[in-house]
Amino acid sequence: MKRRQLLQNASAAFVSTLGLGIASHWQAYQAQTGTLSITALGHMCFQFSGGGKTILTNPFRPLGCTEGYTAPNLAGSDLVLISSRLFDEGFIPEGTTVNYLDEPGAYEINGLSVQGVGMPHDREGGRRFGTNTAWLWTQAGVKVVHLGGAAAPIDLEDKILIGRPDVLLLPVGGGSKAYNATEAAAAVQSLQPKLVIPTQYRTSAANDSCELQGVDEFLGAMAGTPVDRVGSTLTLQSGSLPASGMRIKVLS
Repeated sequence: MKRRQLLQNASAAFVSTLGLGIASHWQAYQAQTGTLSITALGHMCFQFSGGGKTILTNPFRPLGCTEGYTAPNLAGSDLVLISSRLFDEGFIPEGTTVNYLDEPGAYEINGLSVQGVGMPHDREGGRRFGTNTAWLWTQAGVKVVHLGGAAAPIDLEDKILIGRPDVLLLPVGGGSKAYNATEAAAAVQSLQPKLVIPTQYRTSAANDSCELQGVDEFLGAMAGTPVDRVGSTLTLQSGSLPASGMRIKVLS
């Protein structure tokens, strides 16, 4: 089973028992409509604002591939989702007070219903880098899936738990602990999202130690899929998503 229950608070380190089932709050939140704004903060860190809530994913400490980025501001986030406790995808500064999740499971917190799916963080069944948590939730009527630092192929259980996303965020830059361009393209084909947002690739913020490739390798592996470069923020509504096919949205 890929589901556990663990809710933590960065300042108080409390644990709360939460129901594993997706209860009525999940359906109610799914039914909400409106506008969802997705803002890129660097690497795998994004801010999702919509439906009266703000979610921030994968805050980092600036070093290596993220050295040139500004550390994300966690203040004002209703919930922070962490895929692992590596510094580039799960760093919360000491003394920060914020609700966060970092383990697979099904949760309800601050009116949000979120599910975490455990996946290997390397190509060796997790023996090197442990478990990566992919996160899925519905916000402003849009089903979002953030695969975090996934490195293993999407298996049948993953497909059942994840379903078809409206928006899929996934790593594409390769290295030892996440998808390379070809592996990312295979994951996209497996999940068939409406929109794809590539993450965790080499940018001008990286220093010489960064082992990642740039985003263009992934775009080449997805040849034939329309690509839009949209700046740092993407704003969308559930009714404006592609009715068929998919598009790639590159945020910078």
